[in-house]
Amino acid sequence: METNYRNPPILLIEDNSVDIDLTLRAFKKRNLTNTIQIARDGELALEYIQKWDAGEMKPIVILLDINLPKVDGLEVLKVFKSNPKYNTIPIVMLTSSSDNKDIQKAYKLGANSYIIKPVDFNKFVEVASNIELYWTALNKAFI
Repeated sequence: METNYRNPPILLIEDNSVDIDLTLRAFKKRNLTNTIQIARDGELALEYIQKWDAGEMKPIVILLDINLPKVDGLEVLKVFKSNPKYNTIPIVMLTSSSDNKDIQKAYKLGANSYIIKPVDFNKFVEVASNIELYWTALNKAFI
């Protein structure tokens, strides 16, 4: 696997095929140059720790849904943020949950941002644009 050190990947942890497609289309519309890695459940997301330990490039940002099969997103967040080797990877909760308890728990577990997914495609493209601009261009990543 060829590693592109100038454009680390974005890890999208999402089980809903429609939301995955929407996210990919939104980033494509923005001409995102970072590759998008996808984990369709919490268990597959946690397997990335072994991949990173084996030398695979860490993502510049993780976009994490809460409602995931096998291992829920808040547990994935907890595991990533409690790992001293990977707890500096920014994690953006990108979820449909607007429950204050979820928001509070996510921040207490170390989420860097919490964004409620817009249903409208154009608004979603705007959110994707802001995510891309901030996390891949403006923010200075610690990789």
